[in-house]
Amino acid sequence: MNLLIPVDLDHTICPVAEAKLWLQVSVDGGKMQSIKEGETQDSFDEPSHIAVVQNDNEYVWPFIEQNMLVLVAHHQKSLDEIVEAYLFKELNELAY
Repeated sequence: MNLLIPVDLDHTICPVAEAKLWLQVSVDGGKMQSIKEGETQDSFDEPSHIAVVQNDNEYVWPFIEQNMLVLVAHHQKSLDEIVEAYLFKELNELAY
């Protein structure tokens, strides 16, 4: 499963519109397998399955149009916190 996360230069999650980098994190077997970095959300060879955003007010239609699940990390900031929350199903689904 590939997670797509907008981040700032410190690899802390940030609003989609303010993303300096995008991370594609591959999670399999309950572990983080790989982390790829790209300048845009379309920079990756493999498709992303889940977009993780910072809050419910983000513009997420491009992700929805690509049939991606959108999850919200309300309290998690770092990559490790986000992946851990994903593994323990602590990220929230987008409130429309």
